[in-house]
Amino acid sequence: MSDRPSMTARRKARRLAVQALYQWQVSSAPISQIEAEFNADNDMTKVDGEYFSELLRGVATTKADLDHNIERFTDRPTKDMTPVELAILRMGTYELVHRIDVPYKVVINEGVELSKVFGASEGHRYVNGVLDKLAQSLRQPEVQASRKG
Repeated sequence: MSDRPSMTARRKARRLAVQALYQWQVSSAPISQIEAEFNADNDMTKVDGEYFSELLRGVATTKADLDHNIERFTDRPTKDMTPVELAILRMGTYELVHRIDVPYKVVINEGVELSKVFGASEGHRYVNGVLDKLAQSLRQPEVQASRKG
């Protein structure tokens, strides 16, 4: 059996990460404090804890670059987005830039599913459009290869 975390554990990590990023955005508490609270308050036994931590810390430390990338493909500045959409877009952009081991289609699908759960009624369409444009820019060879095959 492989040491690689299951898709379910990774999905749970993303779900918690979006909630933690949302809390970070609205509370301005230090990301380390939010991470500690989430680790204490949630059953992390079936969560890819390393991935959860990487997403939180990675988004927090690269926020300016992520926002710059996001704003290239949106109709409004990140400060005008809902906190849920912004958390999902930041996390998805982080994965597209820093986790090339995760296929871009997985990043988009996970972002859409999370926005259906946590976002506004049509928020998933917005998230899908932005992440798709980001993938075409940031992962151009991978996107082109998938369209040929």
